[in-house]
Parts: sequence; structure tokens; C-alpha cells
Amino acid sequence: MKNTSKILFHFTWIWLFLLFVVACSPKQDKIADSSYLEVALRRAGENRTELEKVLRRYRLHPADSLKYRAACFLIENMPSYTYYKGELLDHYLSYFERLQEARRQGMTPQQLLNEIKGRYGEFSLAKLERYCDIETVDSAYLCRNIEWAFKVWREQPWGKNVSFADFCEYILPHRIGNETLADWREEIYRKYNPKLNTFRLDSVSGNEDPAAAARILIDTLRRESRFFTTTGPGDELPHVGPRVALAARSGSCRELSDYVVYVCRALGIPCAVDFLPLHGGGNGGHQWLAFTDKYGALYTSEYPERLKQAGAGNPYKLAKTKVYRTTFGVNRRMQEEMQRLDSVATGIFADPHLQDVTALYTDYYKKEMVVPTDALYPGEPRSRIAYLCASTRMDWEPVAWTVFDRRRMAFPDIQTGNVMRVATYEKGRLRFWTDPFEIRVSNRFSFFTPSDSAERVVLYAKYPLHNDETFQKRMVGGVFEGSNDPDFRRKEVLHTIAVKPERLRTEVRLAAPSRPYRYVRYMGPKKSHSCVAEVEFYAAEGLLPLRGTPIGTPGCYQKDGSHEYPNVFDGSTETSFDYIEPEGGWAGLDLGTPRRIERIVYTPANRDNYVRPLDDYELFYCAGKRWKSLGEQTAMLDSLVYEGVPKGALLLLMNHSRGNQERIFTYEEGKQVWK
Repeated sequence: MKNTSKILFHFTWIWLFLLFVVACSPKQDKIADSSYLEVALRRAGENRTELEKVLRRYRLHPADSLKYRAACFLIENMPSYTYYKGELLDHYLSYFERLQEARRQGMTPQQLLNEIKGRYGEFSLAKLERYCDIETVDSAYLCRNIEWAFKVWREQPWGKNVSFADFCEYILPHRIGNETLADWREEIYRKYNPKLNTFRLDSVSGNEDPAAAARILIDTLRRESRFFTTTGPGDELPHVGPRVALAARSGSCRELSDYVVYVCRALGIPCAVDFLPLHGGGNGGHQWLAFTDKYGALYTSEYPERLKQAGAGNPYKLAKTKVYRTTFGVNRRMQEEMQRLDSVATGIFADPHLQDVTALYTDYYKKEMVVPTDALYPGEPRSRIAYLCASTRMDWEPVAWTVFDRRRMAFPDIQTGNVMRVATYEKGRLRFWTDPFEIRVSNRFSFFTPSDSAERVVLYAKYPLHNDETFQKRMVGGVFEGSNDPDFRRKEVLHTIAVKPERLRTEVRLAAPSRPYRYVRYMGPKKSHSCVAEVEFYAAEGLLPLRGTPIGTPGCYQKDGSHEYPNVFDGSTETSFDYIEPEGGWAGLDLGTPRRIERIVYTPANRDNYVRPLDDYELFYCAGKRWKSLGEQTAMLDSLVYEGVPKGALLLLMNHSRGNQERIFTYEEGKQVWK
């Protein structure tokens, strides 16, 4: 018994000693330090081993503690990133690489896109192979990305004014969106880093300021790069990736922004992308580049525009309900709060890689917009998430969210002046809870509820003409002249344009028919490039425009033959004359024999959003939860007349013949007021 007791005594002490050693030893086999990291590693499946290699590499040495934290940041946020591969994707990405060459050949972007569609079929993500970062990224790729990101952060003089948090979000990420994975950092660094050599040596001018470095870089890219701004093949197409972005330097705001982001991050310049999901005056979103200087001041660039301090550029003039910043990391607070309220979220909130920065971009916003409870429709929602929706044609898209509470529903940081409505997301679709409304300057809600009384409306356009205003103003001061001298050495002014034209076809009747003239022309005022789309001259006895041989000054601003003077007499209001010089250009007709001019009809250059004769239109108004038709019409002139339109309603005019640019409006004091 004594021997047995001794054995048990010694065994107990040995067991306690081993337990102590194990308890005090570092847990080398425990890789996941957080629940987010562990969830990501579980999602990795068979690829978990590759990701753990990265974590072990940087965990072993205290000097690599920041690199370990950076690796955790990437892996924790990796599950929500996917990318695509396939021949169809390669064919459609060639659109961007061919844009500039197609332009030189006289091919429009739409013609190029139609060629690709005709050859390879419509684009669809369903036709591609889909991959998940968390399941495919290997350790070598991830380590190279981390090493190069740290290299540029630490070696650049402005790196000392870039926090670790900003480094993780705006320098470290291996991707921008859902582009095909590529190993891009070293190649871009070798190519573009020498462009900042002079700036790096200039310590007097502030080479420690990341925004100053961004300004120098963007100015250099603007000088050295040819670019072409146009729309892309569609929203479904993934991001183009570094190879195409750098080779093409063309596309929409998304592709041009991606180009700059790759270059900036490869050189250690933190670069964010800020965006508005939908801007109030149109149907689409917009994005631009955002930088912060060493003092925390915000700078932006709508590349290829210059870098400007916040408040001095176009993004701030756009009507906007909300502005967000794209982040690599998931907004955990938003995600967890929304999941607590409802298991299903929609739109940009389904996977929120974003941060609300509305307050940085406008002085005219409400810190808290409280929706009047008496404006809510009756019923009970299935979801506790209320979305604030903005308009895109006859659809509505969520741009902000809050808790659905009938006693008090408040949305934070909302810019006033835009049309909105409240909805929940139920059974795969939006369920509306208010009529459309806007908040006026007086901070009072104005709801667009159709009235029982009706009115007659006269419509001239289907989309705001704000972007056409430059063309309209260019015609003020322009003159129509007649002469019997082909060089117009002796001439008579038939008419001078005194106010900007506001419709597709403006008709002028001369006080009395002119003298007979063989040659007639339009000449724009100074600094106008004689910009005009169409001109028609009518004789005293004629119902049809006079025919003749086009004459004028050759050469167009585009230098590609697309906007020469014969366009003014081709019968198409979509084509125009845009003289190569600011002044001195003109477009006219040789009538063959002298004729007396009685009437002139002219059309400003435009983006084809006016009402066009012989096109088929349909007018709708928003009636509670749906849109109702007020009937179809074929336009006989450049205007449409509708009777019996409910007063106070939100309206939309659809063109069934062509185009897709249509925008909501109201009818106030005899005019279309765009919303």
C-alpha cells in the first residue's frame, strides 16, 4: 500500500507539472484569433491549409506582427469575394481594349458592342465559371501581395502619414471588386514608381503628404495616357482587372477609377472609391476617387479630371441622397444589425463593403430624417428593415436603411431635395409603405399623391436637358445669313438667335420674306464652335425645306470626320456640326438659284432626349404602389399633349421607339420639372 501511495503521489505531481507546462506553452496550433477569422477558415474548405501557412509564417516572429494582422484582415474579409473566368468574359473585356482603335476607325462604342454581341452572344454571368477567393487563393499569392504592400508603405516618404487602418483598407487589398485574380503589384510598381522620383526627393514641397503624391501621379497619368470615356457593356460585367484597366485606360467611371486605384495602391498611395448609388437627377450611380492628406482633409478626382479638395468638384454638385465609400472590409456593425433585424438584405446592403460618408459631401442634409408616421400605408411589414429608395425610371432602389418602427422611423444623414419613398424587402421584392416624396428647402415633406382634379400637359422631352444646356447656350448670338456671293462678302442677316432654344425644333418666321439669295448659312457666335444639329430654310411658298448642296468650313473638333458641316442638312437631329476652331466656322446651302426665305427651323446639338416626331410614346403616373398609363401617342411634332393628367402626380414619359433615358418629373406652372 505504501509503495502504491508513493507511485500515485509521484504520478500526480508529474501530471500537474505536464498540465502546467501545457498551460504555459504558446498555442502554436491555434491559428484563429477571432470568430471572423475562424468562420473564414471554415469556409475555405480544402484551401484552409494554404491560408494557415500564411498565418503561421507571420505569427512566428514578433517583427511580423503587423503583417500577421494584415493577413488576418484579408482572410477575415475574403469569404464575400468571388470572381469569374471564361472565354465569353475575355471577349467582352476586349471591348475596352478596342475602344480607342474603334474610335479611330469611325466606329461608335455601341457599334463595337453590337459586333461583340453578334459574334459571341449576350453576356451573362451564368455562362462563366465562378470561383471564391477563400477557396482558391494560395499562400504564395497572398504572401507576395502582403510583402509588396508593406514594401511600398514603408519605403515611400508619405507612408509615415498613412495609418495602419488606412493601409489595410486602401493599399493592402489584393483586389478591387470581382475581377479575375492577378498578380499585379510588382509589374505596376516597376512601371510607374519612377514617375514619382522627383517628387520623392523634394522634401521642401511636402513629399510626406499622400494627397500631394496622388496629385502629382494623376497629373502625370493625365499627360501621358490617352483615355476614352464611355459607358460599358452593362452592370453585370465584372470589374475588368489590372491588365485590361492599364492597357485600355478607357470605359466608364468604374473602369477609369480602377485604373488609378491599381497604380496608386502599387505605389503605396491610399486610394478609396466613393460612390452614390443613384444620383437624384438621373437613373444611374456614379463613382470617383477619394484621398486624404496628412492633415485629414479630403481630396477627390473624377479621373481624368485633376485632384481637387472637397467642395470644389463635380461630385458635390450632383443631386444625391446618400454617398458611400467602398471598403475591402465588411461593415460588421451594419451587417450584424441588419441580420439581427432580418436574415435577408437587398441591394448594396446584402454584403456591405461600404462606409457612409454623406456628411463629407454636402452641407444640405438632415442628420436625421424622420418619416411622418401618418404618411405610412396601412398594414404590417414582414421585415423590420425599412429602406429609403431612390428612383430609376419606374423602379426604385434602396440607398439607405433603418429600423421599421411605426412610432418613429428615422434615416440618418440624408441629403434633401431628392425624390424618395420607403419600402421593405419581402418575398424577393420591394413592398412600398409611402407615396414618393421629397423634402423641400423649408424641411417640409412634399408627397406626390395624385389629385382628383386633372390638367392638360404639353411635353417636350423625356429626360432632363441639363446636359444639353451647353449646346443650347452655344446658339445664343448665332446668325442666319443670306448672300449671292459664295464667300458671303456681301450678306444680309436674316435672323439672330436671342434666347437659348428649349425644344427640338425652333421655328422662326421672318417679318417679311428676304431678298432672293442663292447662298444661305448658319454661323455660330464666338467660342461656340458653330455647334448646331440641324437647320432648315423655307421659301415663302414652300411647305418642304429647301434643298441644295451643303457648303461650309471643313474640320471638326473631334478630328475624326464625325461632326462636319454636311451633318447640318442630313435630316437627322442626332448628328451635328462642331467646328474645329472656337469661331469662324459656318454651315450653309448652295440653293442653285436665288430664293426668298420666309421661315427658318433649327435644332441645337443634343443627346436625343427631346420628343421626336413619329416616335411612339406613353405617359405614366405613379399611383400609390404602381404606375398607371395615361395612354400611348405617336408624336406628330416635337411635343406631346395629354389631357386628364392628375395634378400633383409623379410622371414619366417612355419612348417605345428608341433609347432608354427617361426620368421622373412633375408638371408645374405649365412646365416639366425634373426630379
